[in-house]
Amino acid sequence: ATLHLLTDAIRAAAARVTLDIPAAGDQPARTLYWGEQLDVQSIGAFGHGEDLTEQAVASYVAKYATKGAETATGTADRRIGSHDAIALLGIPDHPARLIAACLDLHPLYPDRKLRDWAHMLGFRGHFSSKSRRYSTTLGALRQARADYRARQQRAHLGLPDPDTQPETTTLTLAHWAYAGHGHTPGESWLAESIAKDIRLNREIVREALVDLDDLGGWDD
Repeated sequence: ATLHLLTDAIRAAAARVTLDIPAAGDQPARTLYWGEQLDVQSIGAFGHGEDLTEQAVASYVAKYATKGAETATGTADRRIGSHDAIALLGIPDHPARLIAACLDLHPLYPDRKLRDWAHMLGFRGHFSSKSRRYSTTLGALRQARADYRARQQRAHLGLPDPDTQPETTTLTLAHWAYAGHGHTPGESWLAESIAKDIRLNREIVREALVDLDDLGGWDD
């Protein structure tokens, strides 16, 4: 995909996506959509003169994918259950208003669990969450990556491709040899020492019991 194609795809998706919210309580039905604040920029360089490699892009994505709402917007890293807690935590004005909106809307839309996730500005998903109606799954991506690496490995080793040559088979060679059983020499010595101590302790106890019987048994 080219830079222009990705840019056009992002702008087209932002312009088309909508979410219908049913009426609840004193709130009328609404249709939510993206506003005009859409800023699409290409990653041309990272300021250090390095080339734009796959590793560099992955590092860039990982940097922001691992940021939580508390680091990006100044919210808390724990649940916020009341408006009073917003002031006590010293949350900045903009995220504070978003959190307050989550708390206010929670009774109207309890299935959204806005109060439980108010500290995340109402979002309870993962940064890569997506709808299966239009996107793929992480499992499918992992399988595609595994298949790609397997094809690379077969090509590197000169092995046939089972997809294009189904008559080929994989021969697995394995040789098994009996290695022995039981303890190692050190373990055998330790086990014998423990067994000897146990036998000695038992003999001492038996002799002590015999002596007690000869003396007339235990005193009450």
